[in-house]
Amino acid sequence: MLARISRRLAGLLATLFAASFVIFAAVYAAPGDPAVFLAGGRDKLTPEKLELVRQQYHLDEPLAEQYGRWLWDGVHLDLGRSFKYSDQVADLLAARLPTTLALVAYATVLFVVIGVGAGVLAAVRRGSWVDSTVVGGTTLAASVPSFVSAIALVALFGVQLGWFPVTGGGEGVGGTLHHLTLPAVSLALGALALISRVTRQAMVDAGAADHVEVARASGLPEREIVRRHVLRNALGPIVTMCGLVMAGMLAGTVVVETAFGISGIGSLLVGAINTHDFPVAQAVLLLMVTGYIVVTTLVDLLHPLLDPRVKERAA
Repeated sequence: MLARISRRLAGLLATLFAASFVIFAAVYAAPGDPAVFLAGGRDKLTPEKLELVRQQYHLDEPLAEQYGRWLWDGVHLDLGRSFKYSDQVADLLAARLPTTLALVAYATVLFVVIGVGAGVLAAVRRGSWVDSTVVGGTTLAASVPSFVSAIALVALFGVQLGWFPVTGGGEGVGGTLHHLTLPAVSLALGALALISRVTRQAMVDAGAADHVEVARASGLPEREIVRRHVLRNALGPIVTMCGLVMAGMLAGTVVVETAFGISGIGSLLVGAINTHDFPVAQAVLLLMVTGYIVVTTLVDLLHPLLDPRVKERAA
């Protein structure tokens, strides 16, 4: 187990290193010159002033040297200073990250509880109208883009019914939950559909095992069979898919936070890209990639604990 954890950690660090270089190079390869923005625009911009700005922000150095400087500072938790706000990037992330994490956590609870519950119900009632309803509803939910569902939720529950606010993140636990309900539902819809489908198929596959038929023949109640034999053996793929979906939700907040006017890291990334605020864009992208890699690594390590068959193959 220790050797397996060591291999996963080594792979995590190697992936982070490769991802950091791709992010750094891709942001600097984007159209637009950050030196022009830092100099205050092209109005009355002289070559001397432009060169001075390049030297001040080390933009005149080769890409490899800029990357090395940025990576060294990042290891020491120095993410640079925002071109637009003139604040430390770490402070901007610290101020906005809690709102985004709360949104992702809220959406995760929704898609796990409803998605897994709907998938279990569809598998138990396979072939009935309940199964058809779940499959049809999840197909519809998966086909609607998040920005379309966000607009529809705002129009119905925010404007017409007035049940929920349509902008902001709220204050306090109750205010935050109230403000983030519509964004969390919009973010969770597509994930809910995917999780319910995976849960249903995993339950169907686990229910076809020989030991389940033996348990049924021995007279065990169906509810006990589903809980102890079917659902338990189906937890591996369900938990894995839930972890992967949750890990990818940080990137999904970009659209949702922009649509609902939430001050999170998703909307911060959009603003940074529009204003060529490279340090902020690089930090947010790296944070999203790091979150995805860490969560997927944890899920990979947890999988053998849920499914002994995976542990035996790994051994």
